[in-house]
Amino acid sequence: MKALVKLKKGQGNIEICEVPEPICGEGEVKIEVKAVGLCGSDIHIMHDALPYTPPVILGHEFCGMVVEVGTKVTSYKVGDRVVAENVSLSCGKCSMCQTGHYAICANRSAQGLNRDGGFAKYVVCKETFVFNIPDNMSYEEGALAEPLTCCVHAVVEQSNVRAGDVVLVSGPGSIGILAAMVAKAEGGFVIITGTEADGDRLKLCAELGIDRVVNIQKEDLNEVVGEITRGRGVDVVLECSGAEPAVNSGINVLKQRGRYTQLGLFAKNINVNFNLLTMKEIHLEGCLSHTRDAWLRGLELVRLGKINLKPLITHKFPIGEWEKAFETFQSLKCTKILLIPE
Repeated sequence: MKALVKLKKGQGNIEICEVPEPICGEGEVKIEVKAVGLCGSDIHIMHDALPYTPPVILGHEFCGMVVEVGTKVTSYKVGDRVVAENVSLSCGKCSMCQTGHYAICANRSAQGLNRDGGFAKYVVCKETFVFNIPDNMSYEEGALAEPLTCCVHAVVEQSNVRAGDVVLVSGPGSIGILAAMVAKAEGGFVIITGTEADGDRLKLCAELGIDRVVNIQKEDLNEVVGEITRGRGVDVVLECSGAEPAVNSGINVLKQRGRYTQLGLFAKNINVNFNLLTMKEIHLEGCLSHTRDAWLRGLELVRLGKINLKPLITHKFPIGEWEKAFETFQSLKCTKILLIPE
């Protein structure tokens, strides 16, 4: 089968290769991939800016149909429409695994990083990490299930967003928009920010019903937040851009004892006024991945019609045009890009 492979360390070194079809183990499910989302981490791997183990098939935001099940699999059958966590193995013994945070197990393996991922016709996953998708979710929308789940973890589990909270989301990329949609579903009043370069994305946010859309090059964020919160400051900041100015402005407009959660990854070290964390007694959280409950909750939000993923899909490319897809991603003239295996 054809697959998109990071062959070795270094800048680039990504090619379409002919590789053997994966073998389905006794406790595993073999999935025919129908659609895969292009993630910022795939771009980081291309630039050698994220830990991974080559050679490895990239892609961890995949959705498809079960075509084979192992002899010990009991929960799935051929023909099921499924998604899977990018975690493919964890130790099961450490404190993180024992408390349900297996996604940050120090010994975890993950598809697209150190185990073969979904930029291919087939991928094999452990039964434990597979989920059926609801009937009202297409394969293409299913490719957004993994980033949606990360946002559910960030918004609900890490940030504890509650009805009536004023939530600031910085960065209207796919993660920022998904985080904003989840915060809205939880009853928050959501402000999302971007720059002039994010014009189309900000327009989409308004169309999706985000409460307040702010182009920070045209409006003063402090004034906007002051007016909405009557000078109190926002309850929660979800920083999704990975940009230093957004971190500092977010901390600045956060209320005393507010909750700040970092989702975006940074390309380099940044300077942050941590004195404000002390002076305001800010609750600081990080968010890397997900939990099992976040997966179940995210898929249920789609089933109930609380989250509409379709408008986020702006581009689709056959996997053979991966270079064009990667270029489009880095141009910022997109929201969510899908690759379709050939």
